[in-house]
Amino acid sequence: MVLEERRYPRMREVVFRVLAERPGHLEAQADTLPIRITAPTLEELQHEAREALIEHFGPAHCAYRVRVRRCPGAAVSNIRPLGRTAGLLR
Repeated sequence: MVLEERRYPRMREVVFRVLAERPGHLEAQADTLPIRITAPTLEELQHEAREALIEHFGPAHCAYRVRVRRCPGAAVSNIRPLGRTAGLLR
């Protein structure tokens, strides 16, 4: 018996680069689309990005994943390293 391999389309990404960041204000621009967004927090910036995609693509917006980056190659995250070296962990 041969199992048929199902192929699903890969989800596309829209990357938003943070252009300006100060307390209470984040501003980002989509890399490949003419979309610029602002919000007071990272969570709200993600929400604004999603809303902008809905406005831009309509129902097709759900085929896109939103990524927010502060600088090339570095993902925005609330997780910060502990600053411990590997030798301290046992």
